[in-house]
Amino acid sequence: MKKKIFGSIMLIATTVLIASFVIIIGYLYTYFSSAEKQHIKDELNLACSAVELNGIDYLEKVESHRYRLTWIDAEGLVLYDSVADAKELENHADRAEFIEAMAYGEGESSRYSSTLLEKQMYVARRLKDGSVLRISIGVATVGHLVLGMLQPFVTVLAVALLLSLLFANYLSKRIVEPLNKLDLDSPLENEGYDEIAPLLVRLNQQRLKIDAQMRNLRRHADEFRQITASMREGLVLMDTRGTILSINPAAQRLFRADEDCVGEDFLTVDRDPGIIAIVKEALATGHGEMRAERSGQVYQFDVSRIESEGEPIGAVLIAFDITETERAERHRREFTANVSHELKTPLQGIIGSAELIERDMVRPEDMQRFVGHIRNEAQRMVTLIGDVIRLSQLEEGADMPVEPIDLFSLVKEVARDLEDLAQERGVDVAVKGESVTINGVRLLLYEAVSNLIDNAIKYNVEKGSVRVKVTSDNDEAKIVVRDTGTGIASEHLSRIFERFYRVDRSHSKASGGTGLGLSIVKHAVQYHGGKVDIESEPDHGTEITLIFPLTNHLDHIVAGR
Repeated sequence: MKKKIFGSIMLIATTVLIASFVIIIGYLYTYFSSAEKQHIKDELNLACSAVELNGIDYLEKVESHRYRLTWIDAEGLVLYDSVADAKELENHADRAEFIEAMAYGEGESSRYSSTLLEKQMYVARRLKDGSVLRISIGVATVGHLVLGMLQPFVTVLAVALLLSLLFANYLSKRIVEPLNKLDLDSPLENEGYDEIAPLLVRLNQQRLKIDAQMRNLRRHADEFRQITASMREGLVLMDTRGTILSINPAAQRLFRADEDCVGEDFLTVDRDPGIIAIVKEALATGHGEMRAERSGQVYQFDVSRIESEGEPIGAVLIAFDITETERAERHRREFTANVSHELKTPLQGIIGSAELIERDMVRPEDMQRFVGHIRNEAQRMVTLIGDVIRLSQLEEGADMPVEPIDLFSLVKEVARDLEDLAQERGVDVAVKGESVTINGVRLLLYEAVSNLIDNAIKYNVEKGSVRVKVTSDNDEAKIVVRDTGTGIASEHLSRIFERFYRVDRSHSKASGGTGLGLSIVKHAVQYHGGKVDIESEPDHGTEITLIFPLTNHLDHIVAGR
């Protein structure tokens, strides 16, 4: 604006000076031309009177360096010329001023010189004897006058422009300074020009509208950040060129990046060709997906195209951790295969024995043994099916009867029920501790403790021992089962609670185990909000601790009764 004000003042000053110069030149030229013409006419009148009285004698006596007198007869022949020899001059009968003077008594004309900077003015008058006396004078043209006035005009123009420069600079500062001091955050509080008051009102309205929009944008941005920050899934927003626009903490951890990657190409974060390919596929077709393993976890990567008014503007990548789903699917397949195998084995034994009996291929003295085999295999199937049903109930969180249970009494009951097995295997079982009561499902707790003590007996050494201890510590109840058995190698400890997992398959077959006992123990304890700890070394026995919170999520069921 300052430049425009400055330029406008300078332009106006220059225009005014040039216009003034043109007007003055025109006025001066008109004035001096008129004055010169009147003066030359007066001179011609005097000369005509003198020539009529004294003839050529007067002309010969006249000395003038400014005027030129020429006497021409009625035929156009030059009788006298004050500048040139009359005999050498051509006939003037065709001259405009001569023709006009002969016709009307007086005539005038003017002719420019070759440079156009000067012209000759001619005035002629017919005398009484029919001859014509002409006077001429050189007068300045407009161009000549302009050249003569050019130096003073340039001087005046320079002074005027200098003064205009100073004035324009001062004035532009005075005009712009209040505008530069405007407080756009509070437009209505400014003291400026009245002419810009409507503009300030509009600015204030726009500012209020923009402030409201900015608050909404910040609120939406904060909501977006809070939502994406709490997401377990990784989220990456990028434009059509692959530049990262936003990345949440889960994605930062997954791709081992930080917030500084925003604004960078996605290739700087991850160079997996598979992910790059599905991003390109999503931008082209609308969607792309793949599965990949990262740091021991399995992720599902889904990329979808983002559009605005039908045009693609970017893509969103979401990474889902499907490790548990994959693991559950794998366990389901393994569980189905194991159940099928475990059921198939006793069924084959039952069918085989039944076919032999049916075909009378069994001797009478062996019949009892075959029937016993069928009964044992059927019992094994029933036990397996019962374990599978119990495990399914635990995994699905089925409702079961809850009651106060004294863990010490429960453990002693289990020990009594397994006393015959312990004596058969030559293993000493001892229980000690204190009375500790928790709210729980008696059947589940009984099966958990029974499975632990049963395993401790079956996998023990000859004349070994099993020590069971019930204690309470702070807010926890503990059941510790310690045996002197064969122990478990460290590579098996992390898997012994998996369904159908056996450390020694031959021993498990011989002992009649289903492979679900420890899995039921783990799920039963978890059902009560507890956990299982295990310590074991080969040939040094095993110690398994069941830990239960004295106050758990089942308490409200008992309290409601």
